[in-house]
Amino acid sequence: MTRFVQEMLQAAVSQVGVQEVPKGSNRGPQVSKYLASVGLNPGYAWCMAFVYWCAQQAEISLKEPNPLVRTAGVMKQWLSIPGKYKHPNPLPGDIFIMSFGHGTGHTGFVTDIHINGTFDTIEGNSNSDGSREGYEVCRHCRTTRSVHGFIRIYPEQIAVATVEL
Repeated sequence: MTRFVQEMLQAAVSQVGVQEVPKGSNRGPQVSKYLASVGLNPGYAWCMAFVYWCAQQAEISLKEPNPLVRTAGVMKQWLSIPGKYKHPNPLPGDIFIMSFGHGTGHTGFVTDIHINGTFDTIEGNSNSDGSREGYEVCRHCRTTRSVHGFIRIYPEQIAVATVEL
């Protein structure tokens, strides 16, 4: 795992438990910072903005460029990343991408891998039920079958892994 990915994950871990104020509003002091990192005002869905903000924290800490596209759009991020390749096995530090059709999605970080086809995550704009329209930064366990693919950040480059179902 690169230092950049380590710093991103450290930023994500530091945010676990952050909630919208009030719940269900896509607002709050920290949520507003996530959205501002991608150029949006409060009130928008923020899972991708959370991921981008974490990458931005690594960029600031390490003085290395943020390889992600500045967007709150999950599928826009996915479609904007060059060099797609197939890779069914996520690694800690990968960014998982879920697609729900019509341009909607959900995202977060892979933090741990299990041998049964599941992986642990940290994700924003979720809740204890695993919703993509939640109200907090939280941890989940997801299956590789539930995701569209994984974005993996390498030194100086970024790649996308698509899960074959």
